[in-house]
Amino acid sequence: MGTQGYADAVGEALQRLEGLGYERGTNGDLANHGPMGAEALAVLGFGEAVSSWVEGYKQAMPHHEPPAPRFDIDPSDESSWREALGQFHRAGDWERLFWRELREEPWQRVLGRWWPRLLPGLMAGLTHGLIRTAHATRSVAAAEPPSDLALTELARGLAYWAARYTGLPGDARLIGKHRPAEAVARLPRPEAEGVITPPMAAERLRRVRLQDDEEFPGYFEALDDIAPNGAQWLLSEMTSTFAGVYLAHPEILPIPLIHGVTAPAAIRLVLPYLPSEQHGPTVATMWQVHVALLMAFTSDASPERHSLDTARALELPSGPQLLVGAMEHGDEHVIKFAEACQREYALRPDPRYPAAAFAAQQRIAVLGR
Repeated sequence: MGTQGYADAVGEALQRLEGLGYERGTNGDLANHGPMGAEALAVLGFGEAVSSWVEGYKQAMPHHEPPAPRFDIDPSDESSWREALGQFHRAGDWERLFWRELREEPWQRVLGRWWPRLLPGLMAGLTHGLIRTAHATRSVAAAEPPSDLALTELARGLAYWAARYTGLPGDARLIGKHRPAEAVARLPRPEAEGVITPPMAAERLRRVRLQDDEEFPGYFEALDDIAPNGAQWLLSEMTSTFAGVYLAHPEILPIPLIHGVTAPAAIRLVLPYLPSEQHGPTVATMWQVHVALLMAFTSDASPERHSLDTARALELPSGPQLLVGAMEHGDEHVIKFAEACQREYALRPDPRYPAAAFAAQQRIAVLGR
């Protein structure tokens, strides 16, 4: 692990990141990646680099002020908490609620109670509510009892998910006949004129949520296309397939499709602490998010058919070199992607994982760190 262990590195990072709001940037809708990036660096063994990385991250882009709590959310009153879902101005209220619950009950119980309530809004912050919650869960689970800093970060992950809760139309069910890779290949893609720019992608995603059947045919049919199978196997199918999707589309914005891998990889971190009956619905909802991502950001599936051959033909750095490259690159997406791909590759040695992680290092600009 180096000179600084995981727990100490994460604890110091959370102290240094205290005071940053949930989002950053001039538009105020880019998620705070500091806790996630720092935790990923620490788990990769770069604990000694975490503090300097955090300071560089804080200077790269201004963050907004943390939201102040205003009104209590009553967790026993369904109308109270449902009305607050997706209300970003209530983020401080959500944080206070989760902070209180995590200090009154075992964290596993709180997570298991709120997970199915938040699950339909998995797209929250382009899945960053889920991902921040998962990184925090790994930190909380690493020590018994968990530190106050780790529990606070878990409260913030859940609060961001609740405050940016974003539902999608329809309900995904594991009742189909196809593997995820086959379902991805079968999914119709809406055409686009030229490169899909950030404003175009945001508008397409908004219309997917409103569900224009003429513009996005096949959406509802795709929701039931995945065959039932074990959650762990399905997650590997999803991450390997979407590593290939990322590799196959150098023309597309280099960051959004990363979440097709990091989100299901994040789910894998949390599943051991959830009741088994929640595993299937969780994977099904992840597939629904995948359908929306593909319809918003891609318009041609043909390059994806060759992604495995492309990955096999590449000359790549070794696994350790790839991780060092991500750390030296410094972008939070590159770091989190490398960590997720390395973890998934350990479970299923598919060459698309390292190929996609290396591609991200080439495609995403170094942000002055």
